[in-house]
Amino acid sequence: MPKIRVTKRFHFEMAHTLYEYDGLCRNIHGHSYILEVTLIGEPLNKPKHPKDGMVMDFGLIKELVKTQIVSRFDHALIVNSLIPEKQQELLKQTNERFLVVDFQPTSENMVIYIAEIIQQHLPSGVNLFSVRLYETATSFAEWFASDN
Repeated sequence: MPKIRVTKRFHFEMAHTLYEYDGLCRNIHGHSYILEVTLIGEPLNKPKHPKDGMVMDFGLIKELVKTQIVSRFDHALIVNSLIPEKQQELLKQTNERFLVVDFQPTSENMVIYIAEIIQQHLPSGVNLFSVRLYETATSFAEWFASDN
């Protein structure tokens, strides 16, 4: 049976700041992110099954990514744990959705983080092929399983 790739696109708003960055992104700012998640697997081969021909039901992909990724990041402020605790406390007071991560929250690091989360929740026989995260309409970072 041939392997097929299926992709679902998601959208969320998120703010971040790049710790000690030497440009404007050192300031808190937000983006309208577009996330594309591509899975690969063999389509189900059970002619009388209602999900015959599916690698993974798009509804299940949507549920997984919305639950594990979008609900976590949408309208959140994400910062590097290297930011001094005093500053973190001030940011927590003004941001209801505040996330601290152990990395610089660049698009490149975010796709790695997102890929790790998604891989933990995939059913048997379905693998993560790639993750693409658009930070702007013209800038994105990609993660491919074949590179990792």
